Amino acid sequence: MDISEVEIESPEGVNVIIGYSHFIKTVEDLNEIIKTVIPNCEYAVVFSEASGDKLIRFEGNNRELIDAGINNIKNISAGHTFIIMLKNAFPISILPQLKMSQEIGTIYAATANPLKVIIAKTEKTNAIIGVADGYSPVGIESDADKNKRRKFLRDIGYKS
Repeated sequence: MDISEVEIESPEGVNVIIGYSHFIKTVEDLNEIIKTVIPNCEYAVVFSEASGDKLIRFEGNNRELIDAGINNIKNISAGHTFIIMLKNAFPISILPQLKMSQEIGTIYAATANPLKVIIAKTEKTNAIIGVADGYSPVGIESDADKNKRRKFLRDIGYKS
């Protein structure tokens, strides 16, 4: 078995959610969640089937994000994997609804950071064994850093 990494490529300012799901209706259900919860965002939902026709299924309203999602899913090449690409929205807006979806088994990452997917190559498919999200820490937050964090969360409307 070979282990390798796949760098996720996304346009500037795009958040990425990667996860594992188990059923063909995943792409439609995730599409409905996004359209219902954050209707004004631009997005793509891409899902790789693991059986049957073994197609890459997709929905979305932004062709650039759809194409990027398809390319990333091709590069990961693992069955029952999905990628959501969001523009003008944060993953935190839909994570609770995604986690409640009956198809979702695991969410590996939800980030706008540089992202690498660690995969194991098997005889018939690839398997996601983890992700590398962003960068390693370089220090411990100071009081000034705490104030900056708190201000940021209030500036973007996530805290009052």
